[in-house]
Amino acid sequence: MHNLHLALIHHPVLNKNGRTITSAVTNLDLHDISRLARTYGVGSFSVVTPLLDQRQLVGNLIGHWTRGAGATYNPKRKQALEAIAVRETLEEVITGLSAGIAATAGPVTVATSARRHDRSIGHDRLRQMLRDSENRPWVLMFGTAWGLADSVLEQADYILAPIRGHADYNHLSVRSAAAIILDRLTHNDPLP
Repeated sequence: MHNLHLALIHHPVLNKNGRTITSAVTNLDLHDISRLARTYGVGSFSVVTPLLDQRQLVGNLIGHWTRGAGATYNPKRKQALEAIAVRETLEEVITGLSAGIAATAGPVTVATSARRHDRSIGHDRLRQMLRDSENRPWVLMFGTAWGLADSVLEQADYILAPIRGHADYNHLSVRSAAAIILDRLTHNDPLP
């Protein structure tokens, strides 16, 4: 899944009242999603926040686990966290992935949402599209707080269908949703 790149978006996202906000970075999200990205071999994992203090916080956390005492205490965690890139905007993520590819074929963006949208595509379809275009980067965008703002969803090339369980409740943590989605997209069943 080297052509798949993850972006954990902290702005613009929604609060529980549907207003656009900037959410705080969560330590658990960084640890769990970086380990997930490493386990599934994705191309990169970017944490996106416009807040300088939050970017510094992420940098300090990464530094502790990659260069500080945490690096020797837990080398596996070091491997995962050293792959995190901290970006101010989603546009920075896109620009970085666009370097070195044809100008007419920039990264394909896929938004995730717990809500169904008219433009939603299924996991099976996205898995096939990823396989069919292995040389083109794809950015899978995850929203924090109560999900990505409508402005991000409207600009995305695709919106992934929401995860549905067997109950009416549908409010997964972003790290849980990311794990389920990556597993569905790789569809690696070790048994025949």
